[in-house]
Amino acid sequence: MFEKYLEETRYVDYSSQNVRKLAKLLKDESEDEISLIKDTYHYVRDKTHHPWKIQDKRVTVSASDVLREGVGICWAKSNLLAALLRANRIPSGFSYQRLTLGDSQDTGYCIHGLNTVYISSLKKWIRLDARGNTEQIQAEFSLNEEKLAFKVEKDGEIDYNDNHSAPDKKLMRILEENDDALEMCLYHMPDSLEYYE
Repeated sequence: MFEKYLEETRYVDYSSQNVRKLAKLLKDESEDEISLIKDTYHYVRDKTHHPWKIQDKRVTVSASDVLREGVGICWAKSNLLAALLRANRIPSGFSYQRLTLGDSQDTGYCIHGLNTVYISSLKKWIRLDARGNTEQIQAEFSLNEEKLAFKVEKDGEIDYNDNHSAPDKKLMRILEENDDALEMCLYHMPDSLEYYE
């Protein structure tokens, strides 16, 4: 049932030396499964940065890229969180939201990526959003109530509330085809997913 949520892929490359080393460190410092998931989430959320927040042009794709560079947009940071969890045999997947770019529909839409994780001791899936907090964005680890970076409230927005074992291929292609994260965030954000086309 969970095998595909534990697989290694070119984007969720958890056999990479730096990913394996960090996964082991996080496991060694954690008391139990829940603390390991929480510590892993906090590491990705707080120790890797969203390019827009720090105005960094670097584009990363795979988990090892994000860890090496310390930067990645939400789609890439999701790869790192999934890789670190899977390296410790914790099932993790990918979930998406369609959000407005600005304050209204006429500003257009973008796709936001987050993670799913299975907590075996509670026998349930939860969603975690490791995008990175700002004064306006406050995503948190919670077992009972989702505390994601963004609420889906405006017309045309969608919370897919999905759980895929692999990241959306269209999003990965966009990361691979761009070399300026700031320009990508401004001009190359898709408003749909390959999963739902």
